[in-house]
Amino acid sequence: MNIFCILESKFTMKIASIKTYMIHPSMGKNLIFVKVETDEEISGWGECYTQSDRDTIIQTHIQKLTRYLKGRDPFEIKRFTHMVYEDWATKRGSMELFCAISGIEQALWDIIGKRLNQPVYNLLGGPCRKQIRVYANGWSNNSRTIDELCDQAKATVQRGFTALKFDPFPGPWRLFITRKEEKEAIRKVEAVRGTVGPNVDILVEVHRRLAPMHAIRIAKSLEKYSPFWYEEPVPSENVDALCLVKNQVDIPIVTGECLYTKAGFRTIFEKSAADIINPDICNTGGILELKEIAAMAEPYYIAVAPHNYNSTIFGLAASLQAAAVIPNFLILEYFLFFESLAKDIAENPFSVENSYIELPQNPGLGIQLKEDALPQYKYKEFPKRRISPYLN
Repeated sequence: MNIFCILESKFTMKIASIKTYMIHPSMGKNLIFVKVETDEEISGWGECYTQSDRDTIIQTHIQKLTRYLKGRDPFEIKRFTHMVYEDWATKRGSMELFCAISGIEQALWDIIGKRLNQPVYNLLGGPCRKQIRVYANGWSNNSRTIDELCDQAKATVQRGFTALKFDPFPGPWRLFITRKEEKEAIRKVEAVRGTVGPNVDILVEVHRRLAPMHAIRIAKSLEKYSPFWYEEPVPSENVDALCLVKNQVDIPIVTGECLYTKAGFRTIFEKSAADIINPDICNTGGILELKEIAAMAEPYYIAVAPHNYNSTIFGLAASLQAAAVIPNFLILEYFLFFESLAKDIAENPFSVENSYIELPQNPGLGIQLKEDALPQYKYKEFPKRRISPYLN
C-alpha cells in the first residue's frame, strides 16, 4: 500500500468500540486493560494504572468516555487528550481520570503503529537506544526477616538483575516514626548491600511517607552504602519540603509517580527539586505525555526513570516504546510478581536478559494478548488494606 492510500485511510478509519478487562493476577493489585476497536478491524491495547479499591472508578471513567470517542479518528491522539481534560472534565483532574486517559491513549498508539506497520517508537522520532535497562521490584514483598530479605536479593541478582528496588521501612506509612524504625530501615539497606556487593545498584523506596527531619537523618546514614537513588522521601505535594531534603542529602532524589501531566511537574523543574523523575505512563497521560514531560526535564538536566507498577504486558510495552525515544532516560521499573500472568496471557512476553529488555520490533506496542485466557483471571477484590484505627 502506498503512502497516499495510508493517508486516505487515516481520515476514514474510525473508533468503533472501547472495552475494558479487569484482571486479577493474584498478587499486587488488579489490572485494567483497555481494548480500542476500529471499523477497519484493527484494534489496539493499553493499560491503566490501578490501586486497590479505586480500580472500578477508573473503569467507569473509560465507559463514560466511550460515547465521546466512538466515530472519531484514532490518529487524533493529541486532540483526544486535550479535549478530555479541557471539555469533558472541565479542567478538574484526578488520578482516576488520568489513568483512564492513559490506557486509551496507549491503545490509540497501538492502532496507529499497526496501521502503519511500525513500532510506536519509530513514529515518535526513532529510538535513542536498542535496549532498555530495568530494575527489579516486587522481589522483597514476602520477606519477614532481614535474612529472608537478603536471600531474596541474592536470588534476584542471580537471575541477572543489576538493580534492585525495595522499601526498607517497617510499619504503616506515617510522617513521624521512631528511632527504632529508622534504625531497622538502615540495617536492611546495609544488609542488602553486604549481600549483593558493590556492583549492584540499590534503589531505596520511601513512598512519600516521611517528614523531612526523618528523611534527612536516614539518608545521611544511608550515604555510605551508595544507594542509586532515594525515592519520594517526603509527600510529593510539598515541593519545598522535597527541596529541603535534596539540598541536604548526597543521594539522587526521585519524585513523580503521583504527579500527573506536564502541569504536575512544572514546579519540580523550576525549583530543581529532584535529580530524577519517575512519571508512570499508565497514569500521567500516556505515551506522548510522558515524552513531553521528559522533554521538559531535559534542559534542567533531570533524568527520567519511568515508574511502572503495572503489568509486564501493556504497561511495560508502552513504557519501552517511550523509553526508547527519551534522550534523558535512565532506567525502567519491572515488577517480578506480574511475570507469571504475562506468561499465561501474552503471546511472546518480554524477557529480561542481564537487566535489559531488547526493543520490540513488531508494529504498535509490540505485544499481543491471548484473549481466550482472560476469563481465568476474572476480577475480584483483594483483602481489605491494613488500616490502623489510631495514629501511632
